[in-house]
Amino acid sequence: MLLTIPELFLLAIGFLVIATLYSSVGFGGGSSYLAILTLVFTSFFAIRSTALVCNLIVVSGSSYLFFKNGYLDFKKFLPFVLTSIPFAFLGARFKLEEHIFFIILGAALIVSAIALIFQSVHTNKSEEVNQNYPSYVTYFLGAGIGLLSGLVGIGGGIFLAPILNYMKWDKSMKIAALASFFILLNSISGIGGLITKGTFEVPWIEATVFIIAVFIGGQIGVRMSLNKFTSKSIKLITAILVLMVGIRVLFINGLQYYF
Repeated sequence: MLLTIPELFLLAIGFLVIATLYSSVGFGGGSSYLAILTLVFTSFFAIRSTALVCNLIVVSGSSYLFFKNGYLDFKKFLPFVLTSIPFAFLGARFKLEEHIFFIILGAALIVSAIALIFQSVHTNKSEEVNQNYPSYVTYFLGAGIGLLSGLVGIGGGIFLAPILNYMKWDKSMKIAALASFFILLNSISGIGGLITKGTFEVPWIEATVFIIAVFIGGQIGVRMSLNKFTSKSIKLITAILVLMVGIRVLFINGLQYYF
């Protein structure tokens, strides 16, 4: 066992809160799980693997409830899926040096947080208008975000949703459903890549506690969203949290190698 009981309990509470916040907007919470795990685990293989497993648990429940309530449009989601899965698998197979991993992670968190802050401040639900884009745009987005997701061990929804909201690709609830489904498939693909590369490493005692915590939090969050709970303030708070963590990971865990 890598953690003491008090440490494990506090982390479980943190994971539950994160899962609640993220799942309310269709995310799995992988970015924050990664950031927290970098503080307590020494192996970044264990960090990536554990974060992906927690992601998978959260978005499995979310995707089911979005599907049950009619928000999963599989035909419209297909282009993202077809390109994201193989690229997430490819990204997960890269064996990055530890400091490179943290630089990519930190930069990705900062960019996604800024995009999410912009979305939260400027999005007005009453003005949602769908715009049509060529199919190649969705294929390209799926491939790029899938690759990045596999590299850093995040399902990718936290990158995809702000972009699609900015593009006015569809209504916010459908985008949340797509983000959840996108994360689900990329998490499965990413785990597959880690397993085939021999880098899937999970401390199961701690992970089991985290899994229970994120499952409960994920169910709370997505149910709040489906009951028309406003996500604007939650997204803004989450974005600020991700931004702070991203800056810390980038400068303390990544760039310190060069100084």
